Amino acid sequence: MTEASPSPVTTASFGQLGLPANLLSTLAEVGYETPSPIQAACIPHLLTGRDLLGEAQTGTGKTAAFALPILARLDLANARPQALVLTPTRELALQVSEAFARYAHHLQNFHVLPIYGGQSMVVQLRQLSRGAQVIVGTPGRIMDHLKRGSLKLDALSTLVLDEADEMLRMGFIEDVEWILEHTPPSRQTALFSATMPPAIREVAHRHLHEPEEVRIRTATKTVEKIRQRYWLVRGVDKLDALTRILDAEEKLDAAIVFVRTKIGTEELADKLAARGYDAAALNGDMTQGLRERVIEQLKNGSLDIVVATDVAARGIDVSRISHVINYDIPYDAEAYVHRIGRTGRAGREGVAILFVAPRERRMLKTIEHVTRQLIEPIALPSREDVSSLRISQFKQKVLDTLADPDIESGFFMNVVEEIVEENDLSSREVAAALAYLVQAGRPLQIEEEEGRGWEQATALHPQGKTLREEAFTRARPGARAARQETKEAIPAKVFSGGRTQRYRIAAGRDHGVTPREIVGAIANEGGIEGRFIGQIDLFDEYSIVELPSRLPADLLAALKRIMVCNRPLDARPVGDNEALPVRRARNDAEPRHGNKPYKTFTKAGEQHARERQPGRDEQWTAYGDRPRSPRKNNTPQTERSFTGKRRTTGWKK
Repeated sequence: MTEASPSPVTTASFGQLGLPANLLSTLAEVGYETPSPIQAACIPHLLTGRDLLGEAQTGTGKTAAFALPILARLDLANARPQALVLTPTRELALQVSEAFARYAHHLQNFHVLPIYGGQSMVVQLRQLSRGAQVIVGTPGRIMDHLKRGSLKLDALSTLVLDEADEMLRMGFIEDVEWILEHTPPSRQTALFSATMPPAIREVAHRHLHEPEEVRIRTATKTVEKIRQRYWLVRGVDKLDALTRILDAEEKLDAAIVFVRTKIGTEELADKLAARGYDAAALNGDMTQGLRERVIEQLKNGSLDIVVATDVAARGIDVSRISHVINYDIPYDAEAYVHRIGRTGRAGREGVAILFVAPRERRMLKTIEHVTRQLIEPIALPSREDVSSLRISQFKQKVLDTLADPDIESGFFMNVVEEIVEENDLSSREVAAALAYLVQAGRPLQIEEEEGRGWEQATALHPQGKTLREEAFTRARPGARAARQETKEAIPAKVFSGGRTQRYRIAAGRDHGVTPREIVGAIANEGGIEGRFIGQIDLFDEYSIVELPSRLPADLLAALKRIMVCNRPLDARPVGDNEALPVRRARNDAEPRHGNKPYKTFTKAGEQHARERQPGRDEQWTAYGDRPRSPRKNNTPQTERSFTGKRRTTGWKK
């Protein structure tokens, strides 16, 4: 068994692990300089085809530990599934799929496909028919495709069980074993688990062949004197947020700002310098002499901000570093621990601030789990906060200057008196003019640009939650109080005489969206129950959905950022006088909206185009994606809509 623990210095490099050159170049581009302990321990075994049993916490970098060897061994000329990764949740499935896509940037004809419950089966069937070398999915949906024959695993060479203990806790182990029994016996199997309960070891004993065992000891504690906070990225871009935070932190002496890539260090340092900050980059491409000079400037106070990558900042021991800002969230929790360890040294207090995009919330939870500490949410400082701090600092600077002996010599006093006498001005007017000149590069009063989202970025929910967090809380399954809050906020008589409003969303048929996905996104993430979602009309570039009128401002803000088919809904009310296309019966000479053929799907998921047949009037349904025409016997078709109500939607062929 291989047992390893993370350390500030890693002896191996990715080049020494036997990975091909195209993967090494991608790793360099995304900022990976040295492998983490689990990557260094697992990659060589997986490259040789050995089965592996890994015990490691989430957030230690294990995704790259199994993804890189899989990519190195793929036959890209074969579009059949060669690797299957089972995950307990759809969020993790998406995260792992994105990691595969990121590492395979230089691999031609590579396809990875996430498969999970809640996503349209039609979409998944279409994607499976196109082919993918790597499938990442949840056990339940993988079983569905195996049973219906839409997923073939006869070419499978590698199977990975990620977070096996979590799948055991969620009751998926029997499904996992069923899947294992329906895969080729010659496959390579890797099982990763944060803990190793007896049930997991039994699965490993039955399905793994002489596995190599790897156990990683994780750093689970951070310095107690470090105050950890995070800002949920929203409203304004990260650079504006960073400068606002740098301006508002009262006890900021020196700071390290962490980014993922070497290029990112140079770009961000240049942008900060252009805004008047004493900033410099620190990365692995710099010579040793230049790196030592940057660190020395940080120590002696001639430099206040260093923008660095993880590896470049390791070993820095500068007592005046008061803040660590994670401009880019790290790929694993261990890197976070090493990052914030640059502050809070020599018994001093430190501050760690983490920027978290909405899609990175899972990594935030992982960091909290691994470090066993909750990270405090914050909003950006307001304009008044920054102005007040700048004025206070300016006053103190004036008082400190008055204590300087050169002022007492009288030269500067005489200059001011001459200005007063020659121009018939008061000393107060001259002092105000001098203050204006001094603060020209760093105004004491800052103005926010309209329409940039500062109001949202600097606001906290009354209960201490950001608006985005509140939307997620309401959408969380099982939150009884949250559901009650939603019911109180939205009228209960929406479909029985209550007022509704049409909303335009920026996702349509051309983006692959279906009504089911729209309903699921609004219900799950927006907290609006399905019975309050009315008619949905799909167009090529956008869609129209009926929702209750007078939605709360925070809920409407959440609806703008909800993602469906990798696009934000960007929901906005449709004006009464706004012209929109109307679906209606058309004559033969009238082209379909967008002049595109209708899309239909066979049972096997194959897509083909069917042109509209002339001489047949068409009636569109509110929830359908294909035209319907009258039957010979004129029998109406009655369907159950997505809101659970039965209604007559059209005429069946």
